[in-house]
Amino acid sequence: MFKKILIANRGEIALRIIRTAKEMGVKTVVIYSQPDVNSLAVLLADESVCVGPAESNKSYLNIPNVLSAALITGAEAIHPGYGFMSENPDFAEMCRDHGIIFIGPTPESMRELGSKAGGRDIATRAGVPVVPGTGILENLDEALLAAKQIGYPILLKASAGGGGRGQKICRTQEELKKNFPQAGEEARLYFSDPALIMEKFLEEFRHVEVQVMGDGEGKVLHMGERDCSIQRRNQKLIEEAPSTLPDTLRQEILAAGVRLAKQVNYKGAGTLEFIVDTDGNFYFMEMNTRIQVEHCVSEMISRLDFIRLQLEIASGEGLALEQADIRLEGHAIECRLNAEDPDKDFRPSAGKLENVHFPGGLGVRVDSHAYTGYSIPPHYDSLIGKLIVHAPNRNEAIAKMKRALEETVIEGIKTTVPLYIRIMDNNFYKRGSVLTNFLKTRMEM
Repeated sequence: MFKKILIANRGEIALRIIRTAKEMGVKTVVIYSQPDVNSLAVLLADESVCVGPAESNKSYLNIPNVLSAALITGAEAIHPGYGFMSENPDFAEMCRDHGIIFIGPTPESMRELGSKAGGRDIATRAGVPVVPGTGILENLDEALLAAKQIGYPILLKASAGGGGRGQKICRTQEELKKNFPQAGEEARLYFSDPALIMEKFLEEFRHVEVQVMGDGEGKVLHMGERDCSIQRRNQKLIEEAPSTLPDTLRQEILAAGVRLAKQVNYKGAGTLEFIVDTDGNFYFMEMNTRIQVEHCVSEMISRLDFIRLQLEIASGEGLALEQADIRLEGHAIECRLNAEDPDKDFRPSAGKLENVHFPGGLGVRVDSHAYTGYSIPPHYDSLIGKLIVHAPNRNEAIAKMKRALEETVIEGIKTTVPLYIRIMDNNFYKRGSVLTNFLKTRMEM
């Protein structure tokens, strides 16, 4: 096992990694930008290194500074968390070139799966269904021809993208002509790659994903599936495990996820995202080659520490588990606590936290770097924590989540907590009638 690792991230995921590392006797170094000097992760890590100012490209995305921090502190490996450089194959390759282990898949696997076009090709080879669509589009004329063949509405997507950025829905030829250059520019700004693909846009569907762990030597295991359908503008808000899919369909999706990951001899933690339409058909969307924000619900039903598994695999200890060892029990729900005002179109709400009190009790977990007196910086995403509950069944989990949300106190800024309380009371949600357009069609916003 490693003696010391560097965490190339911030916020709750940096703290999450620190906690598991400490339990394993692994020393931690956390990097931080100037506004994050008082972050809880900085305060609790064994060492910390400032890598730049507030701007991400000058700090958390500054590869020379991050690698230098690892080298000067003697870190043997780097855990990238999620976001930032977690899916950057060039960064993973530079780690390897400098004798530092990247805690994640190989650069080769990341390149294969990192683009949506590449992921579609791999899925097809693995016999996994994909949404009707295209590879990388060369120009607008090609896009117009493809849209005519696929049929409107279509969805333009950044091939290198994620998180809903660089996506445009086009319902007519005129919208496609307008949106094509805009989507390409967004893709270039967000991902330094203007390449676009096209897929048939499904109006109503569920977003279901499969959590996998691979050893890079042919073994790939799944830890069940999650339903992440409650979203806003392709950003997930609430996740739960397991989904409420029929068991036969669930098993088909789980098998497809494992089969696709085995196609590239996957190593480490990964998530395969699927669309499930209202007729029960499922299609592969993309694979996230990293730990995800919502990994906690899968940890709760499997009673496994995914960060520990990542460290064991990356350090060469391998994956000792077999699929039969993984027993999924109960139901878990996660609400992302975002510094946003849901009553004002989710306007960001940075500022000082005047009073923070998180809930407790049996089956309640809080992953957060927030504390009373901490100031939420305006430079990064709005996630300030995650509230996760686990209960024997879904109904009890919903009741437990509502109770935990009502106990949560975060004063000084606006948060999404009131919205989640309303969702827990929503009859459509209670009976599992959840699609990605839930907020528009099942809630009065």
